[in-house]
Amino acid sequence: MTDFHADSGQAFLPPWFQGIRRIADVMTLVLNVIGTLLILAVMVLVNADVIGRVAFNTPVSGVPEIVSMSIVAIVFLQVAQAFRKGRLTRTDAVLDYIQKRAPRLRSLLEFIFTLAAIALIWQLFAASEPLFVKAWVRGTYEGTVGDFTAPIWPVKLIILIGCAALLVQLVLHAITSLFALTSKKGTSL
Repeated sequence: MTDFHADSGQAFLPPWFQGIRRIADVMTLVLNVIGTLLILAVMVLVNADVIGRVAFNTPVSGVPEIVSMSIVAIVFLQVAQAFRKGRLTRTDAVLDYIQKRAPRLRSLLEFIFTLAAIALIWQLFAASEPLFVKAWVRGTYEGTVGDFTAPIWPVKLIILIGCAALLVQLVLHAITSLFALTSKKGTSL
């Protein structure tokens, strides 16, 4: 599957929509870059811990906690970009077959599938919001007092931001599918 938002073959999209999509795509890309930088930071931290354990018999405190929280953060920082680039797991064989015979039907199916995804991610966002508030208000932390503690609200906030970014990309994809469905110029997603 290719980038959902490739400019080629989507002349049916109005310029105002393409502008909105470009802004959303840049924001999604920024989140993805932050996720990549977090991956690099975790790699440095894990290596420092291993070197500290082996060479100095002094491990870095909190590495397991930081790594476990970072994995969640990385996933939610990068999920919108993964969707935007068509890199989430899905099977296109049936959709590609339909595209050859009935392009508008594929657009309709893409629209329906995207609406289902919007409903799912909205539920995830709605369920995560009170968890963020609770972690923020109570000052919930991960780790052991006296050794290492880290607040968990930043990860809960990143989950909300990642869900919001994915919702934006899903809505843009649903609108693109509608434009493709109703366009007379072309229906290539």
